[in-house]
Amino acid sequence: MKKIRVEDAIGQTLCHDITAMRDGFKGAAFRRGHVIAEADIQKLLSIGKRHVFIWEETAGELHEEDAALRLSKMAPVAGAHFEGTSEGKMVLRADTAGMFRVDLELLSAINGIGDITITTLPDHYPVQPGDRLASLRIVPLVTKETQILQAEALCAESQLWSLVPYQKKKAGIIITGSEIFEGRIPDKFEQVARKKLSAYPCEILGAVICDDRQEQIIEAAQAYLQQGAELLFFSGGMSVDPDDLTPAAIKACGAHIITYGVPSQPGNMTLVSYLGETALIGVPGAAISLPVTVFDVLLPQLFTGIPITKADMLRLAEGGLCQLCESCHFPNCTFGRY
Repeated sequence: MKKIRVEDAIGQTLCHDITAMRDGFKGAAFRRGHVIAEADIQKLLSIGKRHVFIWEETAGELHEEDAALRLSKMAPVAGAHFEGTSEGKMVLRADTAGMFRVDLELLSAINGIGDITITTLPDHYPVQPGDRLASLRIVPLVTKETQILQAEALCAESQLWSLVPYQKKKAGIIITGSEIFEGRIPDKFEQVARKKLSAYPCEILGAVICDDRQEQIIEAAQAYLQQGAELLFFSGGMSVDPDDLTPAAIKACGAHIITYGVPSQPGNMTLVSYLGETALIGVPGAAISLPVTVFDVLLPQLFTGIPITKADMLRLAEGGLCQLCESCHFPNCTFGRY
């Protein structure tokens, strides 16, 4: 764009909105794309504009709105749509419930180009329809087209982000403990689990209480597997006491243990394992007494069908310490980011 005197701008095209404030009015006195006429000169001077910016067709520049549109087209997302432009921004908004994924290295590379700024929700973030996922814009009014071309080239090689929708899953709940099995104390986990699972497309096959006998726990797991269970949640016997048999029972089922213990609290003693494509999750007792634990952190990914990895669990360390707020705001907090 080129800066010129208002008096020399007749017949030229504005490349930006011009805002005016007078007599209680605040808004655009002239819009981008307006062709300046002789009658506009005094109006512009009266609102303090001695110079305006006009387009230079051969400058190789893009206006902020055109740049935002180009940025949105380089990274389309199934299950989401872009809104805008508004104030030079395009906003990505969810159409479906699921887990938002971001290629953090690619995001950093694009933001490092120069004028481009893209901000997003965290990677692995659970979202609902209507949630804002990302916002894209350039900082100045115009930018060199070469910067947008560079961003487009990066996105042509790798996917910047995705919204992975939740899948319907069949789940079984297995509760262990002789004190519960014998009726000495009531079980509290089933109610907690059912409430949390109700937020997802889940068919609960049932809940069974087992004595502290490994063979009984294995039999319960096998019965659910025969019914097509894709998720098994085990409660009780998850500590390191010698008589806590649940982790050994899960392993004896033939499951591959991804991790037993995660660098996150509450929920330190969480166990993540897979038997084929079925996830077997050991849930420590904190899930009963606290509103949010690692159990809540894992549920979104479990319902996408994307396998949880050891690396995923190690990334929980940063931000993995719940602040135990008096009023819980999860997931809109620092806990459970990975």
